[in-house]
Amino acid sequence: MSQEGIPPLSAYSEAALGKAFAELTSEVDESAKSISSDESIEQFRLHWLGRKQGRLKSISDAWLKSAPLEAKKLIGQRFNDLKNKIEGILAVSDSIPIRYSSGPVLPGVSLSYEPIHAKREQEFRARLDAEGIDITLPGTHRTLGAEHPLIKTMHEMVAVFQRMGYSVGVGPEVETDYYNFESLNFPPGHPARDTQDTLVVANQEGKPLRDRLLMRTHTSPVQIRTMEQQPPPVRIVIPGKVHRNDAADATHSPIFQQIEGLCVDTNITFSDLKGTLDHAMKEYFGSSVKTRFFPSFFPFTEPSADVQISCPFCGGKGCRKCKHSGWIELLGCGMVDPAVFGFVQGKQPAYDPKKISGFAFGMGVDRITMMKYGISDISLLYSGDARFLEQFA
Repeated sequence: MSQEGIPPLSAYSEAALGKAFAELTSEVDESAKSISSDESIEQFRLHWLGRKQGRLKSISDAWLKSAPLEAKKLIGQRFNDLKNKIEGILAVSDSIPIRYSSGPVLPGVSLSYEPIHAKREQEFRARLDAEGIDITLPGTHRTLGAEHPLIKTMHEMVAVFQRMGYSVGVGPEVETDYYNFESLNFPPGHPARDTQDTLVVANQEGKPLRDRLLMRTHTSPVQIRTMEQQPPPVRIVIPGKVHRNDAADATHSPIFQQIEGLCVDTNITFSDLKGTLDHAMKEYFGSSVKTRFFPSFFPFTEPSADVQISCPFCGGKGCRKCKHSGWIELLGCGMVDPAVFGFVQGKQPAYDPKKISGFAFGMGVDRITMMKYGISDISLLYSGDARFLEQFA
């Protein structure tokens, strides 16, 4: 096929462009008639789509590049239609051994063909037969996945508090010393920091202590970030992954899941805290579960308490899961220390400890999951062993 020159466009109106591209379309249809073998298919492709001397490249150079800005879109659309037509002809030619006769060769338009020769047709049909699918065979069954027991427990517990009107908060796992410790009433050198020994990002010595980065030891920093961003009232529950420098054993892991909650408003009392947690425990573990509170200490709450629930497995009679005591220690809680509100006041003056109060609580999701499903080793939850996880599918 000889390469003909491309005449310049004399006008860029719809009618002029339509006429010019109609002539090219007729030329494509005429060229397609000569396709009768693999060699002619390749000649057709090079003639129209060759990267250096293809006719489409010549059209682009002659018409598209030199066109005024307002005409480029009209030319580009017609150019793409012409290219799609050529590629459609090549696609049909490659998949079916045919020789084109007369007429345009696009889907929906008449197309006549006949086998190039009997041998090629036989090879084509043999290949189709070899790739055939027996539709009477049963389909491949793909087992549906299931939530990891940790994630399932977390979602169930979060849903309990959502039904009580709590929203869900999230925050970064890499925190600053300020948000993880100082703003939560853990001043530098405070002995309570030792109980939350964490993993520190390397090469932080040149920064002030409050700006140094570490892996958060609890989700409490999200409480501070939430109060800085919105005035009271606040009711939020915060699930997430936390890190501590703990030696791994059957009940401890350097990585574990936690759910914390925060409620701040006017006239919030310890009775509100007890009622909230008692209702949550009853909804999750069953209406027969009882709760009891014991004095404790946390730097960010005052007063503080540990919460125990009556064993939901033995009804408080004593079993292996509750160590035959009838009670299981589940979480810590307390009234928010006024000093914590003092750290927030700089960004949110509404957190005046003389006018507002609040409570906070936190629980380990891993502990609840192990207790609920009778898991004796926490490492199983992080091993990724499909044999273990299949039990919960």
